[in-house]
Amino acid sequence: MMICMEETPHRVPIEPEIDLHTFRPSELGELLPEYFRECRIEGIHRVRVIHGKGTGALREGVHALLRRLPEVTEFHYPAGEGSGGWGATWVALAPFDEATSR
Repeated sequence: MMICMEETPHRVPIEPEIDLHTFRPSELGELLPEYFRECRIEGIHRVRVIHGKGTGALREGVHALLRRLPEVTEFHYPAGEGSGGWGATWVALAPFDEATSR
């Protein structure tokens, strides 16, 4: 019996919010830069990163990475009432420039 699964990639719509509850801090280094790149390509320049309140390990990992990424122009924590408060961070992204964003 042969099972053939189609391997055509499907484009997932990019939303201005990413929920990191199911991710470990060690996964952020690849995940967030790629997510930010796709947001910038789509013209999304303000995103909400939901890291949760918990122990703070995920939040600390997110903030450490945000400080190092050149595409992040600023970030605000806590996100504010109605936006996730202490469990989320607003991130501002630079516009996408194809020549410098490879």
